[in-house]
Amino acid sequence: MATRHLRIGLIPGDGIGKEVIPVCPQSLSPPPPRNIPSLTTIPPLHQAGRRILEALSASLPLTFSFVTLPAGFATFQQTGTALPPTTVSTLRAECDGALFGAVSSPITPTAGYASPIVALRKALDLYANVRPVKTTASAPRHPIDLVIVRENTEDLYVKEERTFPAPDGSGRVAEAVKRISERASRRIAAMAGEVALRRQAARAAGAPSMHAAPLVTVTHKSNVLAQTDGLFREAARAALAAPRYAHLAVEEQIVDSMLYKLIRQPGAYDVIVAPNLYGDILSDGAAALVGSLGVVPSANVGDGFAIGEPCHGSAPDIAGRGIANPVAAMRSAGLMLEFMGEGVAAGRVYEAVDGSLEEGRYLTPDMGGRASTEEVVEDVLRRL
Repeated sequence: MATRHLRIGLIPGDGIGKEVIPVCPQSLSPPPPRNIPSLTTIPPLHQAGRRILEALSASLPLTFSFVTLPAGFATFQQTGTALPPTTVSTLRAECDGALFGAVSSPITPTAGYASPIVALRKALDLYANVRPVKTTASAPRHPIDLVIVRENTEDLYVKEERTFPAPDGSGRVAEAVKRISERASRRIAAMAGEVALRRQAARAAGAPSMHAAPLVTVTHKSNVLAQTDGLFREAARAALAAPRYAHLAVEEQIVDSMLYKLIRQPGAYDVIVAPNLYGDILSDGAAALVGSLGVVPSANVGDGFAIGEPCHGSAPDIAGRGIANPVAAMRSAGLMLEFMGEGVAAGRVYEAVDGSLEEGRYLTPDMGGRASTEEVVEDVLRRL
């Protein structure tokens, strides 16, 4: 079998992103200003994303090379832009996929700053955010094995807002545009359908699962937002009515009811598809049900490109302490591979990570353990 070579962009970002996504010598990062440590001073022990990929080359016909690319709030402070054009152009021209660490965003308005991951999704048309949420087999209660497929490019996240004086002089009024298009709604529903088909194929091949049949749940609030969410509901239903998805069961849930049922009966759901804001909220809520954001991966997916992105934030309170949970980053590397057509490699990653969690010997503090980032990574690498 011919060996496939993959060029992977590494975007550490801010905070613990620099610990779970590594930096390699050929970084395109600009020199840091005085009193700000270079990314290359981050100890190599915590390079979870890169190391998990490199370990696969020992047993599979895959080789990897890497390029480190700048993005994030620290990059904005240094250069005036959170997403340098060279990062986008390098991903387009050189890379087969990418891993993104985390980004710190200011909580107060900062002139000129915009989220680099949101901008990256738009620049590369990564229209789907795919987030698997799964408990291990030994979970004492509420077993979960679901995927949330979130539309990534529109809804309130188009960031078209304005503030103006109230006509009656009573103060200020703020408004935001909620944009839902038929095209985006159809293609995110089709992505959910493809995820459901892939999961069912894995079950048919013997993969363990708590679900017997594929189910897609369309989430919206069309009972109140009849135009925007009404269009999302209609377009999603139309996309999932295609003959290709004839064997999928399709249901609907109003988003507030969806959240309630997700907490009460999470095992009832297989694949959930939602507009951007609802998907964002539901996926973080689902992460709480499996113990920590530190174990939940995601991939930003378009037609022909995927960026793995752990769901945790930059966690400045623990940055540099060596206790960041690397599981989400490692699973995100597997998810990236899955959307690059490397299902066997992805399965190896998932099996090794799940085995480590199942044994429970090496758990970081967010999971109630005392293990360091490095101990968790080493345990997974041994299993690979």
